[in-house]
Amino acid sequence: MARDALGATVSLAGQTVDWLLDGDHWSGSEGIPHRLLVHVGISAAAVGLAALVALPPALLLGHARSRWGSALVAVGNATRALPVLGVLIILASTSLGISTRSTVLALTLFAIPPLLSNAFLGVRDVDPDVVEAARGNGMSGMQVLRSVELPLALPLIAAGLRTSAVQVVATATLAAYVGGGGLGQFINEGFARGDEPETVAGGVVVALLALLVEVSLGLLQHRLEPAVETRL
Repeated sequence: MARDALGATVSLAGQTVDWLLDGDHWSGSEGIPHRLLVHVGISAAAVGLAALVALPPALLLGHARSRWGSALVAVGNATRALPVLGVLIILASTSLGISTRSTVLALTLFAIPPLLSNAFLGVRDVDPDVVEAARGNGMSGMQVLRSVELPLALPLIAAGLRTSAVQVVATATLAAYVGGGGLGQFINEGFARGDEPETVAGGVVVALLALLVEVSLGLLQHRLEPAVETRL
């Protein structure tokens, strides 16, 4: 039985490679490049919107060392328990309908917590002595936030962006279930047709995209650390 399972796995791997190398799967509106661009667009829109929503209050509350910031982070983290597919279905049932807007909004809710918590903690935990020294040099509150706290918090904020982006890229595959498009269509269609190579190929492409995002943002985070040290 072990040999049979190994043989089936090897056979499926070969069929998946053949599927990926088939030129027909690399052209047109149903090809990998087009669906990849849609997937990246949906993910980027969700992460960008989440950053616009999460970063301003997180930075201001972190600067103020407000206890409300901790409460906001706790609420944000609690939303991680929400099933993304369930939220997608609920939004698709509203006036938004089955659309890319429903998908982006659901993924935005999923992307907010890492950005919110990392930005708040990054600014709040800046060395108080450094902040006091900046204030002693005549800096206003906003100048301290902009020129001292924000640069020092950047590596942690970048880590939150990295976590958020990777999670969204992986989870955006669910968009296909509510007509949102993207790489998840290969997985969805593969299941519907009983086409295992297509299903596995879709998963492979999503995994490679998530890995690329992880490595790229990891390098960005690494580059921010020496920049902060140089500035200090």
